[in-house]
Amino acid sequence: MGETETNADALALAALGWTLGDGARAERLLALTGLTPEGLRAGIGEPAVLAATLAFLEAHEPDLIAAAAAIDCTPEALVRARRELETR
Repeated sequence: MGETETNADALALAALGWTLGDGARAERLLALTGLTPEGLRAGIGEPAVLAATLAFLEAHEPDLIAAAAAIDCTPEALVRARRELETR
């Protein structure tokens, strides 16, 4: 795995952790992505699951901005990470 891939994975995992830290947001993630808790656990390191998490955040700009601030990156970095994960 290259440095950029590692960074995209790390950002997505951090954003996923932030997302799951709020019960209502976590429920919304599952409802809108079609993931189940079991599917999420099983696919936590999969590019498609990580990209879906970032796409979920992108769909609601306040969450995207809040997640970026919480994990100390820019919203643009999260968007780039999603794009990269989707191309794998």
